[in-house]
Amino acid sequence: MPVAPILILGAGRMGGALIEGWGRNPDFDPKTIMVRDPQVSPAIKAAGVVLNPPDSALILAKTVLLAVKPQIWREAAAAVAPHLAMDAVIVSIVAGVGSAAISQAFGGQRVARVMPTTAVAIGRGTASIYAPTAEVRDVAHALFAGVGKIVDLADEDLLHAATGVSGSAPAYFYTFIEGLETAGARAGLTVEQSKALARSTILGAAALMDSGTEEPAELRRQVTSPNGTTQAALDVLMKDGALEYLLTETVAACIARSRVLAGS
Repeated sequence: MPVAPILILGAGRMGGALIEGWGRNPDFDPKTIMVRDPQVSPAIKAAGVVLNPPDSALILAKTVLLAVKPQIWREAAAAVAPHLAMDAVIVSIVAGVGSAAISQAFGGQRVARVMPTTAVAIGRGTASIYAPTAEVRDVAHALFAGVGKIVDLADEDLLHAATGVSGSAPAYFYTFIEGLETAGARAGLTVEQSKALARSTILGAAALMDSGTEEPAELRRQVTSPNGTTQAALDVLMKDGALEYLLTETVAACIARSRVLAGS
């Protein structure tokens, strides 16, 4: 990995997902990954990465992945900043914390910000990337290109919108599946039958969309016969633009909270 050695600050859900995703690459060398985290999962320990290296080793890091909780990012930065090489690039996945603040906390280091999804663990993640220069962007790309789709953002402020549409969106999806499963059980299916039908159907539909070039609206039309069962269901789901309104408000609420966390 051209950006290695990599220092990961925080190996929680997202940091662990990235390590898992990188591990799917046959060229991945876990010994090029240093992890600073007082509590690591058994999976991280088994990955063979270097755990909690001494301060003297941190100068080797070419890239620092800031992956701690927003509440402790300054503490994490203060603990390692004096020991980093001046040319190390900081790649932050901390929601709501601006690149200027991060750069200042790390002593003026170059910073890229990324909003990823946890599907990076299986190589199907999404990463919204903002970087001030092409060189810093290339570093972020090197970290995420092998574990999912990348969308570059020209304006850091757009990361709020990317959070609403992508970063937080897996939770919307899982909530929809939960609701569909519950509806199936209420309609008379067993819980297991409803789970199997809902999950397999949704995943199959997503795979079909991913395999071709047709837009979601066209795929919807293809499975909706006039005056048929699907149309009757959609008449409820899309009545008076309710679904579009709900999703617009959902994304807006996410963006508003992201701005509060950012102090903007």
